[in-house]
Amino acid sequence: MSDTGDTITITGNVATPPELKHTAAGVAIATFRVASGQRRYDRDAGGWTDSGTNWYTVSVFRTLAEHAYRSLQKGDRVILTGRLRLREWDNGTRRGTAIEIDAEAIGHDLRWGTTTFEKDSRAATIPTSQSWPTVQAGDAWAAPGVDGAVETAEAEEAVHPELAAVGSSPGSTEHEAETPF
Repeated sequence: MSDTGDTITITGNVATPPELKHTAAGVAIATFRVASGQRRYDRDAGGWTDSGTNWYTVSVFRTLAEHAYRSLQKGDRVILTGRLRLREWDNGTRRGTAIEIDAEAIGHDLRWGTTTFEKDSRAATIPTSQSWPTVQAGDAWAAPGVDGAVETAEAEEAVHPELAAVGSSPGSTEHEAETPF
């Protein structure tokens, strides 16, 4: 087996229903195939023509495997990125090379449709009591224009009062004509 360690990003269609299995240790693994059609511009014909399809076996692990299994269906258009693996195989009568991707991120290709995101309740969140690090005056790594420490949203509004109306209630008339962008 050759592990190239290369990162690859592809777009394509889920070609097989995702299968979910668990190892003896309880690690979730989902696998499915993706067909990535290749197109090229044919100057003679004056248009795009199909020039073949690349087939990839995709493996997904742990929480991403569970999410992929629940979210993806055969035929879905996806974008995925992961580590490329090339594996030589020989079944006695035929030999070949399997192209596999260990996916690190997967999402629906929104150019072809819409999707709805549902956050996993087990996902880690930042506690509300935790504050962002303070920026000290004269800090060489501070963002341009930051003169002192900004510890809370109230302090930010004091520095930038025009931002106080952003996200305010619908009945607010103070800055209706202005756009902060």
